[in-house]
Amino acid sequence: MRKLVVLALVGLAAQLVDGSLGMAYGLTSSTLLLLAGVAPAAASASVHLAEIGTTLAAGAAHWRFGNVDWRVVSRIALPGAVGAFAGATLLSSLSTTSAAPWMAGILFTLGAYLLVRFSRPLRTNPQAGRLRGRFLGPLGLVAGFVDATGGGGWGPVATPALLVSGRMEPRKVIGSVDTSEFVVASAASVGFLLGLGSEGFVLPIVAALLAGGLIAAPVAAWLVRIVPAQLLGAAVGGVIVLTNARSLVRAVGLDGPAPVVVYVLLGLGWLTALVLAVRVLRRTRSAARSARATGSEPAAAATGSEPLVVAER
Repeated sequence: MRKLVVLALVGLAAQLVDGSLGMAYGLTSSTLLLLAGVAPAAASASVHLAEIGTTLAAGAAHWRFGNVDWRVVSRIALPGAVGAFAGATLLSSLSTTSAAPWMAGILFTLGAYLLVRFSRPLRTNPQAGRLRGRFLGPLGLVAGFVDATGGGGWGPVATPALLVSGRMEPRKVIGSVDTSEFVVASAASVGFLLGLGSEGFVLPIVAALLAGGLIAAPVAAWLVRIVPAQLLGAAVGGVIVLTNARSLVRAVGLDGPAPVVVYVLLGLGWLTALVLAVRVLRRTRSAARSARATGSEPAAAATGSEPLVVAER
């Protein structure tokens, strides 16, 4: 019972992060399940099954707050489902020994990407026009495949790509990615069901993650308007990097002082990313205050209702 309560809190925290950043529910949950000794395929399968409920609740909440662009959802969700089904089928066919370093490597890479992405300004250009299907389709396919094979990755791949395009409001990027993830999680779950059977899902874990995520979903949809995602993204990225580094160090057989050196270097990298994120956030807020004082509009807002846009003047 104590473990289930902890898992429910993990699901709650992961959904708060995911709903505020548009990413990291699967990354956070899968990382902790791997750390607890759950097999990679079972961890990803259980997380995706729980995500069917959490993403449905998150999508409904984002829709209520006006955070969803249904045109983008329709063009990214179906290719994402195809990629997720293929990824789940691949991961189900791998042995636990082979899958563990593969999954840890994907999670580590995505965590490092979060560190880099949220330690730098993100410029947007709303006048660039609408996103086209020839961009959204391949993006959904790749993001869905990475999501299923890594136990998470839909948000870390899709959300930054949509933000960098500069053609959507950040809150609509987050809401649309979260809403489309319902279709992706459903397709991945079908793939795991066919590949692993029903025994591939650890149902107590699914129930605990789902319970925590359902509680957090409406709160996260509201928090997306006020949370400074710059710091949150850098913080979560560091946790994911350090946690999965442990599995990779074991996989390559490092011993002696080498693992300590690796952890120290990664810790310094995390600290550097946090410092840079704070600097970007301060500069952006200063630019926004100056723009309000002079009566002009800032190029993009990083605080208040649009926490993910961190462009500088």
